[in-house]
Amino acid sequence: MPPTSHPGEGPARSKRADALRNQQTLLTAAAAVFVTSGVDAPIREIAARAGVGMGTIYRHFPTRADLVVAVYRHQVEACAEAGPSLLADADTPLAALRQWVDLFVDFLVTKHGLANAMQSDSSGFDALHTYFLDRLVPVCAQLLDAAVTADDIRPGTQAYELMRGIGNLCIGRDSDPRYDPRRLVELLLQGLQRPQSS
Repeated sequence: MPPTSHPGEGPARSKRADALRNQQTLLTAAAAVFVTSGVDAPIREIAARAGVGMGTIYRHFPTRADLVVAVYRHQVEACAEAGPSLLADADTPLAALRQWVDLFVDFLVTKHGLANAMQSDSSGFDALHTYFLDRLVPVCAQLLDAAVTADDIRPGTQAYELMRGIGNLCIGRDSDPRYDPRRLVELLLQGLQRPQSS
């Protein structure tokens, strides 16, 4: 006997897929706004970028902290998923590492406002930090290993220490518009490279 379909199952599934896609679009827009304007950016700026009304944002994320945490998780996942894709598509493992670090810096700029947005919820912040390390350290390690194997960089740099170093270089960017951490991050990456023999 063929399986029976339940009435409304197809449209409900389609609605869920549409809602998820809309939420991803909203989170991507919020992440972009947070990178340029900080986590205190007006909700109307995020709504305009996402092409939705402010009510839609508040329906999904009742508080700014809810939105910031969702953006944080969204960016962690985007960074985690980007690593293998960049490695497969870039000309060299070093180029993949550089592109991934660029995404990571965008993420860190958002992350620095997270503690303020969450204020007293230190246990929630700690849980997010653990999630961040669990998802991103292995991806960074994969990129570093590939670059070492390709003889692009010297061996010996651990993923955690590289990520921590980049994180430290990104501190202060939101309080000093004259400071661009990307220039120093690029110098850090240059320092990892093997000298080119002439």
